[in-house]
Amino acid sequence: MGIEFIPVGGYNEVGRNMAALKIDEEVIILDMGLYMPKIVDFEEEGNNRRTASRDELIAIDAIPNDHVLDSWRDKVKAIVISHCHLDHIGAAPFLAPGYNAPIIGTPYTLEVLKSILKDDQFQLRNPLKQVNPNSSIQVSRNIKVELINMTHSTLQTALIAVHTKYGTILYANDFKFDKNPVLGKPYNIERLHELGKEGKVLATITDSLYSATPGKCPSENVAREMLKDVMLGIENQGDAMIVTTFASNLARIKSILDFSEKLGRKPVILGRSLLRYITAADNINLTDFTKRAEVIGFGQKIKKRLRKIEKEGKDDYIMITTGSQGEPNSVLSKMTSNIFPFNFGKHDHIIFSCKTIPVEPNIANRKKLEDKLRKKSVRIFTDIHTSGHMYREDIHDFIQILKPEMIFPAQSNHEKQLPLLEIASELGYKPGKDVRTIRNGEKVRII
Repeated sequence: MGIEFIPVGGYNEVGRNMAALKIDEEVIILDMGLYMPKIVDFEEEGNNRRTASRDELIAIDAIPNDHVLDSWRDKVKAIVISHCHLDHIGAAPFLAPGYNAPIIGTPYTLEVLKSILKDDQFQLRNPLKQVNPNSSIQVSRNIKVELINMTHSTLQTALIAVHTKYGTILYANDFKFDKNPVLGKPYNIERLHELGKEGKVLATITDSLYSATPGKCPSENVAREMLKDVMLGIENQGDAMIVTTFASNLARIKSILDFSEKLGRKPVILGRSLLRYITAADNINLTDFTKRAEVIGFGQKIKKRLRKIEKEGKDDYIMITTGSQGEPNSVLSKMTSNIFPFNFGKHDHIIFSCKTIPVEPNIANRKKLEDKLRKKSVRIFTDIHTSGHMYREDIHDFIQILKPEMIFPAQSNHEKQLPLLEIASELGYKPGKDVRTIRNGEKVRII
């Protein structure tokens, strides 16, 4: 009896997020994510993830190895997804069928999941249960799950509070503190203070990806101003302007559309993942981007549209494309490699409104893409971005507000977890005892 915690994925690497909590004889699963570098490698070799088996993807470390939960499998009461990023939701089509449990998430998170299932021709027998941000659901007589609205680089991201008779465990993986987001609701700081004052937070599973970065993570409004300076503040008459960003960052896309209108240029959005995230948001009335821009998801139509853009005059358009991480199959990479027809001019503007995710395949792919672009003598603007993750002082505030009894770093490998231990030790926690690094598959008793 009591509470046990197993980190399934995302504790040896950045991505592939999944964890499980066992409360007495009932289990809650938290996230089911892909490890995108392995998926990219797998598909570059001519494979198709849609036809791959669960065990095949586990073998190449593309999805979490949930065999560590085999003894808990029949006890699972719910699968709760924190947000719609693929490193948190993308493995659900492969892993969720192995559990007789509903999938719980915010409306936007589940709308994206439905889109993934439709596009990739998957079917799930797991019921999908929507829970609005800042609302709760009773998953069993003894367990209530609350989805607390947080700000991140996509909409309706939730901090998952698992309430039990012993106290509360908070799954706080991927978020930032942004009081004035460009799109969506501010983070629910009031609820965090309430939980801290109640004094019943047994443990937090806490995003540590940028725990070594000094200071506070800037608001998305800072990225908006940076983007404004580049798009509106440089000479661009007669030149193409291409902006790439994370497909799920709808606030950033909103800013790009706003500045396109100020420039008098028509926005054209190109790429399958962009189509997926935008359509999902429009479907539930979070955005109206398909009314403001042409959105094209698939290859032949993209080729046709690019030819038309060059014929009509590329300075009449803003092209928003996939390819922020240099992915070989992205639209920008295919344009650069002449797979998609586009003649880059010497003064065309390529704006990377993103950071490179700090894993080796992404770093290498971005470098290859930028090297190819430089050979075309285009103008390149990089790091027009603010992160969606807490920095050092945000984590300090988070711990101070909640006063958890135990802290487990998440969303990173061992090395990147260590700075969070330093922050916690400054606040009186004892490394190795009430704040400790953990690894995939390790079982930890919380109470």
